[in-house]
Amino acid sequence: MSTFSESATTALALIVSFDTGLWTVVGRSLAVSATACAIACGVGLVAGAWLAVARFAGRDAVLTVLNTLLALPSVVVGLLVYLMLSRTGPLGFLGWMFSFKAMVLAQVVLVVPVVTALTRQAVEDAERSHGEQLRSLGAHTALRGLLLAWDERYALLTVLIASFGRAISEVGAVMIVGGNIDGFTRVMTTAIALETSKGDLPLALALGLILLAVVLLLNALISALRRWRERLDGGVAAPAAVLAS
Repeated sequence: MSTFSESATTALALIVSFDTGLWTVVGRSLAVSATACAIACGVGLVAGAWLAVARFAGRDAVLTVLNTLLALPSVVVGLLVYLMLSRTGPLGFLGWMFSFKAMVLAQVVLVVPVVTALTRQAVEDAERSHGEQLRSLGAHTALRGLLLAWDERYALLTVLIASFGRAISEVGAVMIVGGNIDGFTRVMTTAIALETSKGDLPLALALGLILLAVVLLLNALISALRRWRERLDGGVAAPAAVLAS
């Protein structure tokens, strides 16, 4: 039997037998990414909707910086958060280094630009279609952003799902600030890297299969939401109609 066949067989056995070590890592990964996405989406949705409708001096520069942050490597985010949380850093007094909170913070920093940029684009597209109507009805900037975001709620759901996928699949930031400590800060991506280097291919493959399954499920949800939105587009009230009522 080849090494691949042996590893695959053992990996499947670990999954179906609900191996404690394996599923503890999976649970921690989901918890870190879900927490980070909840925080990042709370910030990014508001910031993105505001940027879509607000007009101010320097807006183009802000958007340029935002778009640049979309390509920011996760290891750079990890380095920046590490410097902030280190003993001599500005947030060193928190004592978060190599902890669950440090990994959440790193993923928040990584995901906020993604949520903000995608939300801004979705709401700004809606602003081009309905913005003039809303302004003629007296809607101020904050209200326009809120109504347009609600009108694009199905598109924004896909943004939330995509941001979770971005968070759970990254490895550099959480490895730097979490330390990949067994039983405390080891998540799926860092465990895959470590176990592969150690030669424990079955465990690495089992984690990889679960991670692929999670990403596949996220993409299936995005596709389902898009189809659902297409079916409902005809029955969703426009923001101007909501305001007028």
